[in-house]
Parts: sequence; structure tokens; C-alpha cells
Amino acid sequence: MPAQAPQLWLSPLAASSGVGLSPQEEQWCAALPAALQPRYRAARQQLRARLAALFDVPPATVPLHSPPAQPPRLEPGWGFVSISHSGEQLLLAWSPWSIGVDLERRDRVLQADLLAERFFPAQESEALLALPAEERRLAVLRSWVRKEAAIKWMGSSIALDLRHWCWDDTRQELSHLQQGLKPPSLCLESAGWFCGLVGEGAEAVQWGEHH
Repeated sequence: MPAQAPQLWLSPLAASSGVGLSPQEEQWCAALPAALQPRYRAARQQLRARLAALFDVPPATVPLHSPPAQPPRLEPGWGFVSISHSGEQLLLAWSPWSIGVDLERRDRVLQADLLAERFFPAQESEALLALPAEERRLAVLRSWVRKEAAIKWMGSSIALDLRHWCWDDTRQELSHLQQGLKPPSLCLESAGWFCGLVGEGAEAVQWGEHH
């Protein structure tokens, strides 16, 4: 049985796992535009390899259902997974409980003030706009990865729920202003990347090998 704490793996998207796709995944991959096939293939190969090692089973037997552009799922009893990729980097997660992750480069250039004003709740936006420019950029990125991870955790979409998630940096609390949800969340930094994680057991997360 795998560890009973959430597991994270951060690695280059192109890293070879030596693991093949399932016949269904091969069909889904072949139906994608040629430019998208390498990304889909690499992400699913790595996810299968990580889960196979975690459960100590052959990769082909991992009951993963992961169509393109849909959240990956495991059969009941196998836990929960989440995927995020940015550029050429891949973040994978497994947990006994529902989990969501998001990945962003720490040095990503963005218009932090406009993002905060357009997409963040008023109380959070006001606090962010009071920060110096570079501090604001980093704070917006840290908040953003938590919120995208939360949206994956709840199975929603950015269009529906981004504006309703609020990160209170003073209280270190992530909350959904309409539904009252306050899931555990983390923003970890590794090798120049911000890794957002939302879900039960977040505080006990463990990095897998070669992150």
C-alpha cells in the first residue's frame, strides 16, 4: 500500500519514464493534434510510472482514466490524482483524499495589479495593491496557484469559481466566499517553481524522489 500522506513529484515534462500508455490512452493521444501529443504522452507516462512505483504494481495495471482535457481519475480505493504542467515542467500529485495542484514559474512576468483587480475578490485585491510591485507579483502568483489547485480539488472551473476564492495571507487561510469552503492549502517553492496544493492532508505532503 502507498504512503497515507499526499505525494508530490516535480520533474521535466520530457523526462523518460520507460512506461507505455494503455491502449485507450494511445487512441486518445493519436486523436490529438500532433503538437499536443508529446505533452499528453509524457504526462500520462510519468503519472503511470509514479503510481506504479507507489502501489508496487505493473504500470499497465494502474486503473487510471485520463482523457485529454479532463481531470485524471483512479478507480475507487486507489486514491486521487492531479496534474499540472507549465512550460516544460510537470507537477504530479497523489493523495488518499481529493487533491488539486497547480504549477507556475516563480519568475513569470505578469501584470499583477490587473490580475488582482479583475479576478480576485475585493478584500484580497486591496491588500495586494498595497504591496510594492515585486512583492505584489510574487503574492499574486502564490495566491493564483492555490486558487487553481482549489478549483481542481472541487472539480469546478476557473470561469465559474476563480472570483469566489480568497486567499487571506494574514490568516494563512484559503476560503470560498460563496460556499464557505476552507480547505487546507500550501504553496511550496522548488527549483524556481511555485507549486500549489489543496486538499486534506496538505500539511503532511511528501515529495517523491527526483522532484
